[in-house]
Amino acid sequence: MKWYLAKFVYQVISGNGNHSPQFDEQMRLIRADEFAWAKEKASILGKLGECSFLNERKESVQWKFINVVDLCSITSMEDGDELYSSTEEPENVNDYLAKIKAKASRLQQAL
Repeated sequence: MKWYLAKFVYQVISGNGNHSPQFDEQMRLIRADEFAWAKEKASILGKLGECSFLNERKESVQWKFINVVDLCSITSMEDGDELYSSTEEPENVNDYLAKIKAKASRLQQAL
């Protein structure tokens, strides 16, 4: 059995739909014999992750599975190993850097 890292994308739909579009991207570990089975298994798990519930304002919230958008084999698991990489090409570099700094700041505050 091999380990794979899968990137799932869900669309989050709240209330009557009058909100900013939201998408949740998740990285999940998948264990499978081969790439094709890992892809199928990831798709099944993604679909099983769909749900609907009422938020604190009694509005309907739906998590809709979009797809598995990336899948890579993990060949080793050592301290500092790279598990995933993606390259961004933002239209606005300053907005992108501000977003990255804000995320890093939230992580620091969580400590």
